[in-house]
Amino acid sequence: MPIPRVISHYSSVGIAALTLLLLMGCSYFPESSFTLANESRLPRWFKLAPGQLRADVRVTMDYYIDAGRTAKFTLRNSYGFVLSEVKGSIKGTEPLQRGTKLQGYAPGYPEYEVVTVGDVTDIIEHRKMEPIFYVTDDPAVWAEFGGHG
Repeated sequence: MPIPRVISHYSSVGIAALTLLLLMGCSYFPESSFTLANESRLPRWFKLAPGQLRADVRVTMDYYIDAGRTAKFTLRNSYGFVLSEVKGSIKGTEPLQRGTKLQGYAPGYPEYEVVTVGDVTDIIEHRKMEPIFYVTDDPAVWAEFGGHG
């Protein structure tokens, strides 16, 4: 009976294609997404145009996990148009935590990610479990995580 063999062949091809799509999906779909807090400065790799204010732009960040850990940052104007988009590599295999437990934070927080775009490094801070991130200039954080702020 040729029909079961044909169905079996197409099932195998379908499973292989689905597996490939799932593996590729890790590099096309973000693991998580965040928005830069209004009170935070911009990451160093973004520069505002003359006359443009920090309040005039919004930054989003998406984390991706594929061959390594990466982050994509998108700078948009107040109308939502993309002004700039960059990808950076993330240091290590998981978020970093301070050696000293800080008062006033939930267990496991704050978390930090050392991100490098080109030759520019900045440290991202997650203060609690929320879709907001900050860029930190805290000298103690930079010293602890080997940054050269």
